Amino acid sequence: MTSGGDAPGMNAAVRAVVRSALHAGHKVVGIRRGLTGLLAEDMYRMDIGSVADIIYRGGTVLLTGRTDEFKTPEGQRKAVEAIRRNSIDGLVIIGGDGSIIAGQVLKSHGVAVNAIPATIDNDIPCSDVSVGFDTALNTICSAVDKIRDTAEALERTFIVEVMGRKTGFLALASGLAVGATAILVPEYPVDYSYVCSRLKRSISRKKKHSIIILAEGVGSAEFVAGQITSRMGADIRVITLGHVQRGGTPTATDRILASRLGAKATELLLAGQSGKFIGQMKGQITVTDFAEVLSCGKCLDREEYELANVLAI
Repeated sequence: MTSGGDAPGMNAAVRAVVRSALHAGHKVVGIRRGLTGLLAEDMYRMDIGSVADIIYRGGTVLLTGRTDEFKTPEGQRKAVEAIRRNSIDGLVIIGGDGSIIAGQVLKSHGVAVNAIPATIDNDIPCSDVSVGFDTALNTICSAVDKIRDTAEALERTFIVEVMGRKTGFLALASGLAVGATAILVPEYPVDYSYVCSRLKRSISRKKKHSIIILAEGVGSAEFVAGQITSRMGADIRVITLGHVQRGGTPTATDRILASRLGAKATELLLAGQSGKFIGQMKGQITVTDFAEVLSCGKCLDREEYELANVLAI
């Protein structure tokens, strides 16, 4: 099951789960539309052909969805009954933090379930990286490279708003990768005087344009542009990349990560290990209990943030 927001590489993870289970002699059922489909019992039998030629496709062939019904005791009971009625012995959930919470709930009701991280926000603890993050990062870099051409030609500052309602992992990584003049993230308060001083410094050394990367959780790009303009009268343009960040062909990095995590989640499930979150730390596959993942947060790397500021001097 893929749940929550879609992320490039989900299909590679689905493929890994299906083929690993089939290789071990088990039958596989795909649940469409995430938790919504689970409650509606929207399921179908999957075989080798079901996942043929999907490793390079973005989105998810299983579709995805969210539902508030699962948050209620009645909805949770309905989900467990659907799993048992369809003779499902174990479940692999591919998604973000909401998917792990759902997995913990199902486990508390006696369902065998493991989960792997798939979110472009990359905000899940106990894993350095989530499936989809690398692809989204490359999408942003490609877009900014194009925006920079126009920014330089017109000698303007562009604010590029990227996803990240609660965290700035995507903004920080992309800002560092594109050499942004300033990176604004929810984790740190915005000092507009400091941002303006950086822009003025760029102008003083005759730099013809500037790029500011903004995580959406900080506020709207239009508001931020207004704050800067009111202080220094700069001619600022705003670009909101939006859902284009979630789409597209997954990178080789995301395909390999998804394949490794999906296979490991299946292996552990078939070995009787449940309630496990499979991530990657320092290049190695890691296994963590749901409870531990949900009890801690993931912090932005302050040293990386400071490095971005130093390099954009």
